[in-house]
Amino acid sequence: MYLLIPCPGGRSSTARTPIPLQDTQDLMTSLAPLVTVRNDQDAWWRDAVIYQIYPRSFADSDGDGLGDLPGITSHMDHLAALGVDAIWLSPFYPSPQVDAGYDVADYFDVAPEYGTLADFDEMVAAARAVGIRVVIDLVPNHSSDQHAWFCAALQAGPGSPERERYIFRHSPDGPPNNWGSLFGGPAWTRVEPLTGREEDRDWWYLHMFAAEQPDFNWEHPDVHEMFREFLRFWAGRGVDGFRVDVAHGLVKAPGLPDDALGEDRWRGTAVDDERPKTADNGPMFDQPGVHDIYRDWRSVLGGIRPDILLVAEAWVDPPEQMAKYVREDEMSQAFNFDYLKSPWRAPDLRRVIDTSRAANAAVGAPTTWVLSNHDVVRHATRFGFAPGAEPDDGIGAEDPQPDTALGLRKARAATLFALGLPGSMYMFQGEELGLPEHTTMDDACRQDPAWLRTDKRTRGRDGCRVPLPWAATGPAYGFNTTGRTWLPQPDGWGVYAPAVQESDPDSTLSMYRRAITARREWQLGRGEVEWVQDLPEQVLAFRNGEVTVAINMGDGEAVLPLTGTVLVQSWSGQTGGRLDAITVPANAAVWLAA
Repeated sequence: MYLLIPCPGGRSSTARTPIPLQDTQDLMTSLAPLVTVRNDQDAWWRDAVIYQIYPRSFADSDGDGLGDLPGITSHMDHLAALGVDAIWLSPFYPSPQVDAGYDVADYFDVAPEYGTLADFDEMVAAARAVGIRVVIDLVPNHSSDQHAWFCAALQAGPGSPERERYIFRHSPDGPPNNWGSLFGGPAWTRVEPLTGREEDRDWWYLHMFAAEQPDFNWEHPDVHEMFREFLRFWAGRGVDGFRVDVAHGLVKAPGLPDDALGEDRWRGTAVDDERPKTADNGPMFDQPGVHDIYRDWRSVLGGIRPDILLVAEAWVDPPEQMAKYVREDEMSQAFNFDYLKSPWRAPDLRRVIDTSRAANAAVGAPTTWVLSNHDVVRHATRFGFAPGAEPDDGIGAEDPQPDTALGLRKARAATLFALGLPGSMYMFQGEELGLPEHTTMDDACRQDPAWLRTDKRTRGRDGCRVPLPWAATGPAYGFNTTGRTWLPQPDGWGVYAPAVQESDPDSTLSMYRRAITARREWQLGRGEVEWVQDLPEQVLAFRNGEVTVAINMGDGEAVLPLTGTVLVQSWSGQTGGRLDAITVPANAAVWLAA
């Protein structure tokens, strides 16, 4: 028995997506009324493959150990050959780099270590020349403590207009409330030690992340106007979209009430130090006022180019709540973190696909799919652990180590399966190479503020941010010509280099290229999902137009009654000819053309 819901990304308004009724009982009331027609049906981002670039680690043109914008430009041919529709750049703005650029000191320039505005313009032009769009990070929850506004606020003193742009509070008895930073420790810092003035005694400022990242006060009109100008400035330089950092965190609950988790928010709710990170909920997240901000931004962008992308980084549950961010007059898309977090079990994966597509369909929005980014353990490593044992907070040399071969095998299958789904696909640099996490990094090299602020109990995100290998040998494996790197690369990194994989038809890079090409050719991003029934418990298969996509998440091979010609498969050795049934190995995926 099935419930049919509209497929908002389909080529026609009659496209339907079957969802098992037993999995959707809790969604029934939230799916009405359904929105099936929107003015952005033909927007480029509805079925785009978007490739995240972490500029510090992509490619270094001047040999100082840090990636830069000319380095990105120099490898535009790799991105074009991969077939992506857009690149998304993590922050490249002037910054003290306390949080790798997410502490922005100037929102309208390029950090000198990354290049110049002219280098940015050249990179955009190079991308456009090969048909690639450019998306950049927007960091609106907080600035750097070196931002001109915060420096002026400290200098101006208590009660000044300058301090109203941030969240300062007077509290003689300790922090104004019990909020904890997501990087560990309290979310409040004393002002007096920074200014040395008696008048600042018992004054505090709020920072939901590092102390060097003070939160903006989004009740102040200057904050609204600065970010409107930010959108105009960068869109005027040819930017096609904005990824909004901490999109659910800008507005705080009135009165700043205490939080149930307190200062140990970063640890979660368990009683030991191994407890996982909890969802971002509480009085500092997902407040109704954030939606007014995004409606305003959509209005601003609509006056420039109506198809400019806004994508939310918002760790919000449940899917119906997340869907509020992607209503037509707000964001274009939101990252599907439920998909990223789904364990290696077929029933769990299907449930995430069904519920997220249903929730987005209710507001006429496409669904996104993502497996890795700069904040999580790479999926080629995550999947090397048993389901339920996947690490959330980084991996060190003394921690349990993954099964590297198994992790890569599952990662290839997971990526191929995700690319077959309708909607947009987000990729993290290096995953097309099968790049794993650096799991044995010397702790002395770690730079993530979470490592220090949690008393070195959270390894942090450095393991996924290691500079990319471009060559099999040589200094820094081709990252630059000097061998300097801001984070150390593991020994043997060169086996993942594009130059090594180019000529191997079974390589991870070759699989990615074939899949992205076939995805575009068969218009899978604009298609539908029709689940194939009566399959083994750990097997999922669906029809998307004329293509059948299947994944075997079990430990043994599965003989599946699926017909067609193999387009792409995740395992080595090509399967040719038309098939009336196919044997899919354990932890593998395949596409079949009717």
